[in-house]
Amino acid sequence: MGKGRGVVQIGIDFGGTKIEAAALDGGGQFLARVRTPNPGSYDHAIRDVCDLIARTEAAAGGVGTVGIGTPGSINPRDGRMRNANATFLNGRTFREDLEAALGREVRMANDANCLALSEVLDGAAAGARSVFAVIVGTGVGGGLVVDGRIVEGANGMGGEWGHVPLPWMSAAEFPGPRCWCGQHGCLDILVSGTGLQRDMAARTGETVDGPGIVAAARRGEAAAAAALDVYIDRLGRAMAMIANIVDPDVFVMGGGMSNVAELYARLPAVIDRYSFGGDWAGRIVAAKWGDSSGVRGAARLWTGGQAPVTPP
Repeated sequence: MGKGRGVVQIGIDFGGTKIEAAALDGGGQFLARVRTPNPGSYDHAIRDVCDLIARTEAAAGGVGTVGIGTPGSINPRDGRMRNANATFLNGRTFREDLEAALGREVRMANDANCLALSEVLDGAAAGARSVFAVIVGTGVGGGLVVDGRIVEGANGMGGEWGHVPLPWMSAAEFPGPRCWCGQHGCLDILVSGTGLQRDMAARTGETVDGPGIVAAARRGEAAAAAALDVYIDRLGRAMAMIANIVDPDVFVMGGGMSNVAELYARLPAVIDRYSFGGDWAGRIVAAKWGDSSGVRGAARLWTGGQAPVTPP
């Protein structure tokens, strides 16, 4: 395996708009990276993933192990995909079908879990015993790694916090907007970048993207500042709920909203206010590998999800 280059690890980040493949060497260095648009259909996705793997291995100079980070999760009872925003994956035995097409074993995990694993292995959370990945972009995702291992849970839903309701809702917030999942007040609706845009539109009647809202808030524009204040308070409440349940050493942030510096300055006080007993002392960090964390974590699923950890 990996002739001439040592061990080659192939990772696939299966995104909503694009699919990226990368090859890493045993030390975590990139050997090759290629990507293609998400084709939007199941059979074409199988074909394109196989093609990406072949192209990546050719560029890297060796055959590698294959790990894939996907939206949604695998139902452990029947092996079928569920809850993927690439909806053509849902109900399909994606891993088994890829294995049949490739003729070899494939490891697969939720994309947020892959980000968390990447950051524990050699990223912003290196050495931490417990890490919760907070993905805040178009939607909300989460991943959990404890003692260097992904926690998927008995039903494969570990870390899936996007479809629980916003905690400590005010009377004005309750019950919250209806989510695409059918429930009301989900974090996916309220603390995503889309949620920030929705709140701004409700205040002003204008459609402004997340970076535009943040820039306007920094200029002192009242409506944008108020929308950002509410967003940070809601996200902090959601993270305090995780702190009360899991109490991670580190929250590692990914997604478009993770680039907002105000989050790192202001979220700790909100988490402390809502955490049980106060005196919260965890860390909040941006993903060291940024948009590359998902594909790196996928490539390294063949480590067994095991990372070096430092005792507390």
